[in-house]
Parts: sequence; C-alpha cells; structure tokens
Amino acid sequence: MHWDDTSEQAAFRDEVRTFIAERFPAGYRPDPAAEHSLEPEDVWGYNWPVDRFSPDPDRRDGARRWAAVLAERGWITPHWPKEFGGAGLSSFEEFVLHEEMMRARVPTVNGIGAFLLGPTLLEHGTAEQKAEHLPPIARGERTWAQGFSEPGSGSDLASLRTTAVRDGDHYVVNGQKVWTSLGQYADWLFVLVRTAPEAPKHRGITFLLVDTATPGVTIRPIEDIRGATPFAEVFFSDARIPVRNRVGDENRGWYIAMTALSFERAGIGATVKFEQALKRLVEHVRANGLGPDKAAVRHEIARRYTEMRVLYNLARHTVSEQARGGVPGYEASVNQLFGAELAQRIARTGTAVFGQDARRWDRTGQPLAAAFTHLKFDAVAATFLGGTTEIQRNVIATRGLGLPRS
Repeated sequence: MHWDDTSEQAAFRDEVRTFIAERFPAGYRPDPAAEHSLEPEDVWGYNWPVDRFSPDPDRRDGARRWAAVLAERGWITPHWPKEFGGAGLSSFEEFVLHEEMMRARVPTVNGIGAFLLGPTLLEHGTAEQKAEHLPPIARGERTWAQGFSEPGSGSDLASLRTTAVRDGDHYVVNGQKVWTSLGQYADWLFVLVRTAPEAPKHRGITFLLVDTATPGVTIRPIEDIRGATPFAEVFFSDARIPVRNRVGDENRGWYIAMTALSFERAGIGATVKFEQALKRLVEHVRANGLGPDKAAVRHEIARRYTEMRVLYNLARHTVSEQARGGVPGYEASVNQLFGAELAQRIARTGTAVFGQDARRWDRTGQPLAAAFTHLKFDAVAATFLGGTTEIQRNVIATRGLGLPRS
C-alpha cells in the first residue's frame, strides 16, 4: 500500500498541473447556472457529455477541443494500451491524473465509456469489438451509457425482465431500462438482457452493445428531485441487435456486468469534490461564524474532514490493488458504501451550518447555502445509486470477510 507519491508520481503530478494550466481551452467556462454545484456528477459547473451538445457555441466547441487535447496524449483513457488510443499509464498515474483534474475543476471526458465499458471490453471483448469501439472512446467521439436497472429490478438487478430472443444473426430485444445516467446524450448503450428465461436468474443474462440509433430504441429524459435531468428511461420495441455485439458468451452476461460494476465503484472523483465542499464550508464559517451551537458544528466539520481523508485513502488502497494486477472487488464496495453515506453526512453538516438559509434553493442570493441544499436533495439517492447499501454490505460480508450467505 502506497500512502504517498513516489518521486516519479510527484513529477507526473507536476506535469499534469502544467498541462492543465497551459492546454485547457480558455473559452470553455463553467455553466453559470451550475458553477456553485456540489453534486458529485458535476465538476464545478462542467458536464462534458452534456456540454458537447450545448447550444452555447463556446461551451460546445470548448468541450470538443478539450477532448481533442486530452486525446493527443491518450489521457481520455490513460490506463488503456496505446494501440487502442490510451497512454499506457500505470494505475497510480491514472489516479494522479484524475485527482489533479478534479482539483483543477476541469472535466474528465467520456466517463462511462472510458472508465466502465473500456476496461470491461479489454478484459472480455473480442478483437473486433475492441477495434470498433475502443478508439472512438479514446478520441472523445463516442459516448456510452449503462443500461442495467429496470422498473422493479434495481437492487435485485438479476431479476431484470428485458428479453432478447435470437433470430438468425440478431437478437430481438423488448423491455425497458430506467435511471440510465446521461442516456439521452449517449451514442451507444451497454445493456443486460434475459436470453434464457427458464434458467436461474443469474445464469440467463447476456451483455449486449446497443447503438442508440437502432430502430426500436427510444430514450426519454427523467427529471429528478432537483428539477434536473441527469438520467433517462430507455424502451426497446423489437430492436434488432447484431449477435456480434454480444460481449462474452450467451447467458454469461452477469459475470461480465460484475466486472463493469467493480470499475464503477473504484473512483477518486467524489472524494475530491467532498474535500473541496468542506474547504468552502470552513472558509464560510471562518468568515461568518459558527452560529449559536459552535462546539457541535466544529465537532461535526472535524468528523467530516476525518471521514473524507479515510475515503481518500480507501481510494488509494483500491488503486494499489489495481497496480498489483487485481480487479477491484469487495474493496470497491467499501469505497462505494463509505462514500455514499459520507455524501449524506456532509450534506447534513452543511445544512446545519446554514440553519434557516439551508432552505434556499436559488443560488443567486446565498450560493453556498443553496448548494448544500441541492446536495442534500441529491444525496438522498447516494445510498442506492450504483448498488444499495444493503447490496454493498452483502458483498463486503461474503467476498471480503468470507461470511456465509444467509
């Protein structure tokens, strides 16, 4: 386990900072409506998959130029092999790159495709699938969304009911996905479908790659509790998906999906966002006071800061496992569980500091108070996005601690 940078990692960190300062497009500015955001899916007013379609030409062009600049170095997909457009960086170098981008408040590019699907295809995809799909992701030209959850099949994902029936060289897909993050902006989806209804539920699932332009695929945005539309529902009506788009063997898709989810739960991004949110909160209380219950507020902020540092070190532990050649397993579930619950605690601490001002929604008056109000609403979903806390605890108990299943 490496708690500090080596000299080489420290030099690379300096290189990344210089690169961002010199190459980030000057005209690519945060969205004024979101730059006070604290929600983890936003990067201080940037949202690259949305920005590349923005009606604002400066944001749209800036997003595309930033992707091109990163692609020159292979830094959209830094840990991938160079033959597919990556940079061949070590796990720790990739960790440092993403950490410094978050600290500089600039967006990563092509997140779901680069960090979830790409590693999954590198491990399980055919040579043809890698050649077709990986280079466009690495160039920032093709974005992806994850089509796993369904109505009634969220926590119990293996109970999904979207069907795929083999018809010659195609699967005919019918069903519905929901809570598909940024699905309305995706060029492609990777989805789980049921191909053997009579089989035990984990053994009759297949992993498919779906072009969103396929006839029979309909995507509709869903509005969340804040009035934003960060996700969508996807409908399949006799959509014909080529068999060549299947990843792995038929009826073995559950095990492919677990690879993807392990990468989803291993990131650094939310950790830096929490750190910066706490820093802004501390700056506010130093300038404006702690209110009537000073000791309690000071204690809560100190606890949150300690927990944030624990989360950061959990992320470093996970990347240490990757550096040794492992795939994140139960360690990633520890990260997901601890981070999700910490998001809710940070939101509660922030709203406690602002008291009555924590009822503000409009960011124009008290932007930080309103930002914590938005974070509190957003954090409601934290403990079931990417797997509920109950699921994460089961993974930790059975795979991490070796406890028997009930």
